Amino acid sequence: MRIRIAGEGDIPALTRLRRLWTEELTPTTPDDEFESTFTQWWLHERDRRIFWLAETEDADPIGFLNMVIFTRMPRPSQPPSTWGYVSNVYVRATHRNQGTGQDLLNAAITHADTHNYVRLVLSPTDRSIPFYNRAGFTPATSLLIRPGVPTE
Repeated sequence: MRIRIAGEGDIPALTRLRRLWTEELTPTTPDDEFESTFTQWWLHERDRRIFWLAETEDADPIGFLNMVIFTRMPRPSQPPSTWGYVSNVYVRATHRNQGTGQDLLNAAITHADTHNYVRLVLSPTDRSIPFYNRAGFTPATSLLIRPGVPTE
């Protein structure tokens, strides 16, 4: 298995993985426009996100993680700081509990440490909290959330 930064040529693989993830969570109706929608989203987001792709030795895509990069506004005599929001971590069911998720997360952590990010944050599911705790993440109590308007 290998972990690498995904590029535009990986959009079809990322699209398939995102579709698989969605189908695991909830039954979906066919969406013939999803590939186009995902591609447009990727093109819009690519300058502020990094995607890591996990592949088997045969280049079969088995998981991904993306991180949104935030750069704070600079202050006089102080350079801007950067932090990352770890998002959308997924590993195909047949490859779970084999270290793939940990390798993806380690790639993001290494990137953040190498580039002097002041922090990494994420919004874990209940099931994923132990996974992130093992990687050094701790609860944060200084976050406030304002829910958006419900959609139907």
